[in-house]
Amino acid sequence: MFDEHDLVLPITVLEELDKFKRELNERGRAARTVSRQLDSLRENGDLRTGVKLPGGGTVRVECGEPGDRGELFAGALDSADNTILRIAMRILRHATPGTLVLFVSRDTNMRIKAEVLGLHAEDFEHAHVELDEAYTGVVERDVEGEVIAEIYSRGWVAEADDSTVSPNQFVILKNLTNPSQTAMARFDQRQKRLTLVGRHKEGVWGIFARNREQLFALDLLLDDNVALVTLDGQAGTGKTLLAMACGLQRVADDKRFRRLVVARPVFPLGKDIGFLPGSLDEKLNPWMKPIFDSLELLCGGEDQVGTGHERATTGGKNGGPKPHTPNYQALLDQKIVEVEPLTYIRGRSLPRQFLVIDEAQNLTPHEVKTVITRAGEGTKVILTGDRYQIDNPYVDATSNGLSYVVERFRTSPMAGHVTLRKGERSALAEAAATLL
Repeated sequence: MFDEHDLVLPITVLEELDKFKRELNERGRAARTVSRQLDSLRENGDLRTGVKLPGGGTVRVECGEPGDRGELFAGALDSADNTILRIAMRILRHATPGTLVLFVSRDTNMRIKAEVLGLHAEDFEHAHVELDEAYTGVVERDVEGEVIAEIYSRGWVAEADDSTVSPNQFVILKNLTNPSQTAMARFDQRQKRLTLVGRHKEGVWGIFARNREQLFALDLLLDDNVALVTLDGQAGTGKTLLAMACGLQRVADDKRFRRLVVARPVFPLGKDIGFLPGSLDEKLNPWMKPIFDSLELLCGGEDQVGTGHERATTGGKNGGPKPHTPNYQALLDQKIVEVEPLTYIRGRSLPRQFLVIDEAQNLTPHEVKTVITRAGEGTKVILTGDRYQIDNPYVDATSNGLSYVVERFRTSPMAGHVTLRKGERSALAEAAATLL
């Protein structure tokens, strides 16, 4: 992204990278990657004077002048940040008149100090998405009444101008003269037409769409031609439940996939409670509990299986109550459903699986690439998450893996996206998600 510019790296940045390279996390991996890239550039030239980049720019490492401790401002500390600023100011002083010296940093305070010192500062915005302009997967369009009549009569209508709509994007058609008359369609790029969205009145494993975005999600989830589906929305909009219901439908009933695999990253909310006792399954149970809650609801829920007290029967060890067997246990025993953390997914190959990745907003772009590349022949991948509820300290609402995938795949005919807006968990949950 800097190929056409003359890029200058203060040597203090390399010293900072050296502190992180041994860390076994995303930051450590990134530090090691940068070091390797700089080492490969070193083979093509001199990093002191500048190495040519493919785009016509150069990259060099600036050491500053030994003993240069010019005071930036009264009381300036001799810190790594201020050393970087000193080097930037030195470059500004020696730059050719008319040359723009741009200070790029993700550190807010560094950008503020740089501006105060007379440098033009910007944030590093590569791979970021402005949420106000984020792709939602849905667009509205005013059309003549004849177009709506045509799509209802034969199920589709030709799309002449496909440059304004993305593959698998949903289009809500509104009658110009009668706005209450509408039709919901999805753009089929292969056939260059808008196809009417089915109503799914029979439901999917007992789950019925309660709003149009949920209906759009079902349309994507049940279409095997869409290999990658991303569902974004605030808490309670039904993202995970819809994905799992469709997965059970396609695996258990339709036999289209071998199994439903549900995985989620292991990130605690708030302070971690430490190591957990027991076997691997017992350790993972608290992390996978949200998945089991959804499975219990899909397999009957409390209305069918009763309360926890009613489900327990006598005959357990020492005459006590017999441990309750979850109503979804048969799905796990028969390998129809497999629940696991993402920690162990690297290296796996998953053919003909319905793969649901929950809480995908906590993944980095690198991690989400690792997950999607596990998909084998015939596998469908679903990413669900809320870009406003992030527990990973190394990503934010615009740089997380979910946002990254949505924007990168929006022009791909094998992918589809829907942003769910209306909470259906409860009135309180929706109010909390909106007001807090």
